[in-house]
Amino acid sequence: MTGAMARAGAWLTAPALALLGVFFFLPVAGSLGLSFTDFDIYALGNPELLRFVGLDNYLQLLRSPRFWIALRNTLVFCAVAGPLSVAVSLAAALLLHSPRLRLKGFFRTAFFLPVVTTLVAVAATWRYLYHPRHGLLDHALGLLGIAPIDWLGDPRWALPAIILLAVWKNFGFNMVIFLAGLQSIPGSLYEAARIDGAGWWRQLRHVTLPMLRPTLLFVALITAIGYLQLFAEPYVMTGGGPSDATLSIVLLMYEEGFRWWNLGYAAAIAVVLFAIILATTLLPLGLLRRRP
Repeated sequence: MTGAMARAGAWLTAPALALLGVFFFLPVAGSLGLSFTDFDIYALGNPELLRFVGLDNYLQLLRSPRFWIALRNTLVFCAVAGPLSVAVSLAAALLLHSPRLRLKGFFRTAFFLPVVTTLVAVAATWRYLYHPRHGLLDHALGLLGIAPIDWLGDPRWALPAIILLAVWKNFGFNMVIFLAGLQSIPGSLYEAARIDGAGWWRQLRHVTLPMLRPTLLFVALITAIGYLQLFAEPYVMTGGGPSDATLSIVLLMYEEGFRWWNLGYAAAIAVVLFAIILATTLLPLGLLRRRP
C-alpha cells in the first residue's frame, strides 16, 4: 500500500517537477555555465567563437565601479523601501480591518489599484508629480516656503523619488496578505485582552503582531526578494541616471546583456544577484529555526 501511494505521489508531482526543471533549474544552470564564457554577439552569430574564460567575468565584475554603484543603490533601495513598504502595508491592512471603517470594499480596491496599473501609466503620472516647475509635489513644497527640487534630475533625490514611487505602487499586494493574516486571528484573543484592560496599542503589541509573525516574515522575504530585483521603476523613470544614481543590479545586467551584448558578463551579474537573493532568503529562515 505504501509503495503504491509513493508511486502515485511520484506520478502526480512529476509534471510540476518537470516544469520546475525546464523553466527554473535548467535556465539557472545555463546562466551559471554562460558566466564562465565570453559569450557575446559574435558568439551568438558563430558558436565557434565562444571561449571559456573561467572566473574572468567575476574578476572584471569586482573591478567594475559601476557594479559597486549598482550594488550600493540596490541595497540602499531594499533597506529603505522594504521596511517602509511593509509598514505602510501593515498600517493600511489594520485600517481596513477596523470594524469602524465603512466602504471597506471601495478602499480595498483603491489601495490595490496601483498594483495592477501598468507602470507606463504610473510613470507618466509620477513624472508630472515630480516635475521641478509644474509638478504638484514641488508646488506643495513651495506653499511651505521650500525651494523646488529636481526630483529625477538631482542625484541626491533621484533614488528617494524612485523609493517613494515603488512603495506607493507595491504596498497594496502586501496589504492583501496582511488582511488575510488579520482575519485568521481569533476574535477571542482580542476579547480576552479587552477584559484584561488592554487598549488598542497593547492589543497590537501583544496580540496582533505576535500572531502575524509568520505573515510578517513571509511579507518581508518576498518584499526583499522583489526589491533586490529592482528594474522597472528606474528603467522607465530615469534610465539609471542621473550619474548612475538609480542604477540597479538588474538594470546593469540588462544593459550589459541586451544593450552591449556582453552576455557572459551579464550572466555573471545574474549569478551574483542569485547568490545575494539566496542568502537573503536563507539567513532569516536559519535564524528563525535556531530560536527556541
